[in-house]
Amino acid sequence: MNKKKKLRLISRLDIKGENLIKGIHLEGLRVIGSPYEHAVRYYNQGSDELIFMDCVASLYGRNNITDIIKKITQDVFIPITVGGGIRSLDNVNEILRSGADKVAINTAAVKKPDLIKEIVRNFGSQCLVLSVEAKKIENDKWEVYMDNGREPTGLDVKEWIKKCIDLGVGEILLTSIDNEGTNKGFDINLTKEVTEVSSVPVIASGGMGELEHAIDAFKSNCDAIAVASILHYQHYTIQEIRDFCVKKNFYLRHYE
Repeated sequence: MNKKKKLRLISRLDIKGENLIKGIHLEGLRVIGSPYEHAVRYYNQGSDELIFMDCVASLYGRNNITDIIKKITQDVFIPITVGGGIRSLDNVNEILRSGADKVAINTAAVKKPDLIKEIVRNFGSQCLVLSVEAKKIENDKWEVYMDNGREPTGLDVKEWIKKCIDLGVGEILLTSIDNEGTNKGFDINLTKEVTEVSSVPVIASGGMGELEHAIDAFKSNCDAIAVASILHYQHYTIQEIRDFCVKKNFYLRHYE
């Protein structure tokens, strides 16, 4: 069994207002249901962590997710990461006080990279996740997008990640815009390229539709996978994904 890393299965929940939603390529958002109900279900299924992304907070300059997190953390006792609309130390403090363990930033980091250093200095690198929305522009080259995949930045994904690691981020949430919501599998080339330059854990997100896709992702050397639509639409459970990975000799944190 592969024990080089304690791999993680993470449930990703994208939020708009009070609803859990899901789209394709981060667009065409469809209401799925209650974030609370789904979060509790994934917790009970054995998810290692939860990631909540407020999909419109950056666009409208607001963050309304704290009430949702406060309710969920009354019944869910695994690490929670929250992203979307985090623009200041006050925002970070509010999110952490609501019960989250980590915050994820994308747009604010692009607009104000020094915010990374400020967050790390005040809260520690262990609570800061860099959310990277990557879109392929040519072979082996991806561009960073912000505002939930709406706006190109001109930044090269690998160079941006290296810069942010130097600034202190503790983890990378790597979302393939091209594959997100398609169920055709993770962007393995993207994940490989990023894990080669990253000295911090990398979470692969975007595209899982079959059990074998999890194995493909872990073979690309990521530390975790974030799964959404196949859970939301109940194609598979966390336990089914976990059991499949164990059969393929991948060591998962839940099996310590």
